Amino acid sequence: QLFESGGELVQTGGSLRLSCAVSGRTVSTATMAWFRQAPGKEREFIAAIRSSGGRAYYGDSVKGRFTISRNNAENMVYLQMNSLQPEDTATYYCAATTTGILSTIARVSAYGYWGQGTLVTVSS
Repeated sequence: QLFESGGELVQTGGSLRLSCAVSGRTVSTATMAWFRQAPGKEREFIAAIRSSGGRAYYGDSVKGRFTISRNNAENMVYLQMNSLQPEDTATYYCAATTTGILSTIARVSAYGYWGQGTLVTVSS
C-alpha cells in the first residue's frame, strides 16, 4: 500500500515536500514514481527513482524544480517541489512497479501500485 501526504495550498514560488509511505514492500526493491493529474487532464509523469542504482528521471515540466528521493530505512519516498507555479496545481500520486523497465518508466500503465493521491494547490 502507498499513502501520500503533504499536499496543501501554497503561494506561487513556494515549496512543498510530498511524502509517500510504503507498506507491504520495501522501496529499495521497486521503482518508485510520482505522477500528477489536474482536473480534465491526463495523468502526467513527474519523476521516478529506480531500485537499482537509484538514478532519478524527471518529466520536462518539472526538471530543475522537483527532486525525488527515497529513504530505504524508513520505506519512504519524497518529492521536493520548489518554485511552484499555478500550473503545478493537481492531485499528486505515488506509484510503484517491480519491473523497472527504463523504456516504460514514464508510463502510467507500467505501475501496478498507486496511492490515493494528495492535492497540491498553487495560488497565483
